Amino acid sequence: MVREQYTTVTEGFHLERPESQHVYKIGIYGWRKRCLYLFVLLLIATLTVNLALTIWILRVMWFSPTGMGYLHVTPDGLRLEGESEFLFPLYAKEICSRVDSSLLLQSTQNVTLSARNSEGEVTGRVKVGPQMVEVQSQHFRISSEEGKPLFTAEEQDIAVSTGRLRVTGPEGALFEHSVETPLVNAVPFQDLRLESPTRSLSMDAPRGVHVKAQAGKMEALSQMDIVMQSTDGVLVLDAATVGLPKVKQGTRGAAAGSPHGFYEICVCPDGKLYLSVAGEATTCEEHSHICL
Repeated sequence: MVREQYTTVTEGFHLERPESQHVYKIGIYGWRKRCLYLFVLLLIATLTVNLALTIWILRVMWFSPTGMGYLHVTPDGLRLEGESEFLFPLYAKEICSRVDSSLLLQSTQNVTLSARNSEGEVTGRVKVGPQMVEVQSQHFRISSEEGKPLFTAEEQDIAVSTGRLRVTGPEGALFEHSVETPLVNAVPFQDLRLESPTRSLSMDAPRGVHVKAQAGKMEALSQMDIVMQSTDGVLVLDAATVGLPKVKQGTRGAAAGSPHGFYEICVCPDGKLYLSVAGEATTCEEHSHICL
């Protein structure tokens, strides 16, 4: 409370104070004062709670001068330690692992890697799902460490550029259509088998087909016919012994005309072979009824 007083003091002069005085009260009283104190208390409590929450978030999120938790900011970009989970798409120019560890991408549904152009259109995509791995691209290529292409797949052509293609499955390789190759070779000490269970097997070459078994035998089995044809050359069977155990004979035995048991092979007009007892001259005409 402040009182305004006007007093003039002069030496030898006495002035009496007037009876009327003006008193002005300055301040906040009553319910306004109580509201102000309550507001200040609420403000202090709010600041205290905010400060406590900020400190708690900093401790939980592991904020540090170099980053946040396992995420560190380096001059080369961001470095992430340990396992992390991304709930939304991740956009990055390059993702690489540490030198002493591998990079693992794992998902409960599928993992999809997409490449887009400047207009946002997908130009390439790799999708790894629980049942299938799907690659969507115009060209697919697998290269060696030196950069040599090993496997290339395009819309019209598939190329395997390695020196040897090995199929280690117990059932071998299954081809629904034609196969073009300069060499078909078996694994060492294993048999090579070319089989068509329900259709025919045909081997064609413009300059000949060479079949060679270096340490074993060669068998050609068919339920119906085996046709070996040469349009411009001859068919040569070059071996120490050529055996035809089931060829029909023109006579009943060797004693019928050949005391030494020699035979000659005769050919019918349709290509059928039969045996005829050898004599001083050919005896094929005598037993030509086999061709009927």
